[in-house]
Amino acid sequence: QVQLVESGGGLVQPGGSLRLSCVASGSIFRINAMGWYRQAPGKQRELVAAITGGGSTSYADSVKGRFTISRDNAKSPVYLQMNSLKPEDTAVYYCHVEGASLYGRPQEYWGQGAQVTVSS
Repeated sequence: QVQLVESGGGLVQPGGSLRLSCVASGSIFRINAMGWYRQAPGKQRELVAAITGGGSTSYADSVKGRFTISRDNAKSPVYLQMNSLKPEDTAVYYCHVEGASLYGRPQEYWGQGAQVTVSS
């Protein structure tokens, strides 16, 4: 079965940078879109960034200009580059994939979450 594996989280001081990676342990025939969500303590989950299979990207206003989502043409690692991090960016970040199987069945997968803590 497909499992999303996230890495790159950690503790960073305000103004610092981190890069999150998300890869699938199994194969996904077609990826329609991938995104990064985050959930801060006591807060609801929110969509941070998304990228379509065609490479179009979108960002939450709170991270626009600071975060960049990307992937390579081989649909291998999908990244979230986070620059100029702020304390309010502290959250568990989840990779999300929307795709389809070889037979056209829709698929949805979630990563286990990567902790990002921005603090002095």
